Amino acid sequence: MFLSLFDIFKIGVGPSSSHTMGPMVAAARFLDMLRDSAFTAHGLSVTLRGSLAFTGKGHATDRATILGLAGFVPDNFDAAAAEATLAAIAETGTITPPGLPTLRFNPETDLHFDFGPPLAGHANGMVLNALDAGGDVILQETYYSVGGGFVLTEAELARDKGPRVPVRNVPYPFRNAAEMLDMAAASGKSVAQMKRDNELTNRTRRDLDQGIQRVWEVMNACIERGLAVDGILPGGLKVRRRAKAIHAQLLAERGRNLTAPHTINDWMSVYAMAVNEENAAGGQVVTAPTNGAAGVIPATIRYYLDHVPTAKPSKIADFLLAAAAIGGLIKENASISGAEVGCQGEVGSASAMAAAGLCQVLGGTAKQVENAAEIALEHHLGMTCDPIRGLVQAPCIERNGLGAIKAISAASLALRGDGDHLVSLDACIETMRQTGLDMHTNYKETSLGGLAVNVPTC
Repeated sequence: MFLSLFDIFKIGVGPSSSHTMGPMVAAARFLDMLRDSAFTAHGLSVTLRGSLAFTGKGHATDRATILGLAGFVPDNFDAAAAEATLAAIAETGTITPPGLPTLRFNPETDLHFDFGPPLAGHANGMVLNALDAGGDVILQETYYSVGGGFVLTEAELARDKGPRVPVRNVPYPFRNAAEMLDMAAASGKSVAQMKRDNELTNRTRRDLDQGIQRVWEVMNACIERGLAVDGILPGGLKVRRRAKAIHAQLLAERGRNLTAPHTINDWMSVYAMAVNEENAAGGQVVTAPTNGAAGVIPATIRYYLDHVPTAKPSKIADFLLAAAAIGGLIKENASISGAEVGCQGEVGSASAMAAAGLCQVLGGTAKQVENAAEIALEHHLGMTCDPIRGLVQAPCIERNGLGAIKAISAASLALRGDGDHLVSLDACIETMRQTGLDMHTNYKETSLGGLAVNVPTC
């Protein structure tokens, strides 16, 4: 299938694209299904399975599911209205979805965390039911939140795992990096140009440019909010926001001419940390390609704009187009879900995308862009997802900063060469997929291993 830039970069709400945004979207889809059915429902129930159960509280999966059933969606989320709605549902034990009658729904008894084995389709599964007056199920659907805010029903997932269908109706239908390089060589176009031409088959040039600009505006606004706010992040770990204080130190040092060369790493990190602190607080972010990895790409763009003398804001579109091309390849040939392949699929993918985008805007050839993405992804292989207490805070926030640093180093190394290299991006993506299959479930966003069990939290 053709994955648009706007499939990869979604405007949404923290702290997790797969555990917050995905369940909210799934609940909204179930409401549509109920509205279209001939059934008269009197109540609703939900069962969370696999990783959605194990880290559901920390990732606000329960809250997101309830809000989705109440009619909220990620792209225009209203935090104040959400809090009022949650309080009303808890008080009354009822929920009134748009276009449906008031239904029984007590979050204490109708939202279940099943800590047994995950569903067969994916680690992030959830079953939604509509109930009759006697409490019997009259309508049921199983949804899988497969990473990056993407949601599939059981039937859709089965089709998705079937034989690969050639991409049609786009001028450059590359399904892997080898095809991407062949098409670039034949056309003489860059990765960003080919991706732009593909996008223009579905929308006007004006809509594309405005949409990309909106994505960057939300990313940059998230950085700015994160740099302006301090305090303690919610969730009970008492993690203190650090981006504002670090940013103030960096500004003071720069003004007094005290900056050491390695301090550039702190600038990269602080931009990323600002985003992921906002994400951890439930703020508005752009999945890039997930919420847990949302800081890497914005941080790399800000590094380019603020610290590269030849930077041009007009090139941000090319950055995001090249990054989206690489993200689509990873999504289609492996995974961007931490619950499926660990954090190599989240921060690793984001770092590869950022490296490709930066290499593109710094004048890299298609071969160099592919090389940059491969270098960044290769050096995240095997990275586990082990959030402490199921919160997208530690190690996630700092990890985004290091992902940005790796992305920038990877782009620089690729630009020092001619694009020829030993390990192809395709081989690296396949290795990530295989590594994810081999990785123990404890290290795939369940908080049952790694730092999650070795750091005291009480």
